[in-house]
Amino acid sequence: MDFRVPALGEGVYEAELVEWRVQPGDCIAPGQPLAEVMTDKAVMELPAPFAGTIERLSVSAGQKVEVGQMLLQYAPDTHAIARGGRGDASTTELVRRRAAGATATEVRRGTRRDPAHRSRHVVPAAPVVRRLAKALGIDLREVPASGPAGRVLIDDLGAFLRTWQQPPPGASTRPRRGAAADLGVPGQRIKLVGLRRAIARHMVTAKQTIPHYSYIDECNVTELVALRNELKRPLYAEQVKLTSLPFYVKAVVAALKRVPMVNASLDESTGEIVLHDVYHIGIATATSRGLVVPVIRDADRRELADIAREIERLIRGAQAGRLTRDELRGSTFTISSVGNIGGLISTPIIHHPEVGIVAIGKVFRRPVFSDTGDVVPAHMVYLSFSFDHRVVDGSVGAIFGNTVIEHLEHPRRLLAC
Repeated sequence: MDFRVPALGEGVYEAELVEWRVQPGDCIAPGQPLAEVMTDKAVMELPAPFAGTIERLSVSAGQKVEVGQMLLQYAPDTHAIARGGRGDASTTELVRRRAAGATATEVRRGTRRDPAHRSRHVVPAAPVVRRLAKALGIDLREVPASGPAGRVLIDDLGAFLRTWQQPPPGASTRPRRGAAADLGVPGQRIKLVGLRRAIARHMVTAKQTIPHYSYIDECNVTELVALRNELKRPLYAEQVKLTSLPFYVKAVVAALKRVPMVNASLDESTGEIVLHDVYHIGIATATSRGLVVPVIRDADRRELADIAREIERLIRGAQAGRLTRDELRGSTFTISSVGNIGGLISTPIIHHPEVGIVAIGKVFRRPVFSDTGDVVPAHMVYLSFSFDHRVVDGSVGAIFGNTVIEHLEHPRRLLAC
């Protein structure tokens, strides 16, 4: 029988097949993931609505598929049909045994496949668990499962991590910078598919379409650092993790309100510059699969703590690959923070069709002159802006950058915004 691409969401008619979760010969239980597909950088699983054995895969990873297109062929499990969805072994038992590498026939016979064949089978786990394990380099087959049908839960992964590769006494537990990134393997050839291909297309479009110019300035964030340290403990008691990023979001929104020309996009089809009356701020986020830009909707209507909560939710969702298409679309200006990895200055690529972006460098200490002429220590940061020169003139970009800096250097004003 044929299995075709099901409906993927309102207004979504095609996707890219990122990864197969099954291979010919695999015995499938209802609800088991068949494949991962990607639409607008949002990755979703296609679960099996049937019980049966995979006979043939009709498309390859990296290919575009349309709703209604045939994905695979399978032989139905007649035992499951005759028993109303159950074979000789229940669906739960079948999935549990498949997690250990057994087929439906082997479940009935009490036999198992050899390890080479067993390696093709997928341990039942939610996408967030699967991607977290992949980022950490953990084989889910090694993780003791406590969920139904042998499903690995996120708590199982946490318990496994506490006993997995414990650092020796006295070793640093500080996380490695850039640990989420795929740094590659010497001699490896990586197929340009999925999110990486989407990123490549988007970056080429942005650079070929938009004449970029850069504007870089420094900002004294001594008061911001002090204010954050003052607020983070009481907010932590309310389960809010306060980083510096919410302050930058508030400062950018304030500057966009003063300089609407930067909160814009160029509609080339009509020859119009569209000045937006909403403030949807994109947060460039590094994940194990590549760069995505989740969006804080209506940032102008949110308080600092609310922005902090939303940033944490979006970043966690992005890194786990569970954000929806709508959570990755519609930003009017983007913030990229590379300071947590390192680096002072960058030249960020504009997130098309926006007309501006700012990259935040790392905060560093430096002696500066105070208003009274004294030399005092200060926390400094460089802000690297890129603007679309078709829309934003140099003077306009400078006014925007100065406004951002003005609010960051007097951060208590942002609490009233």
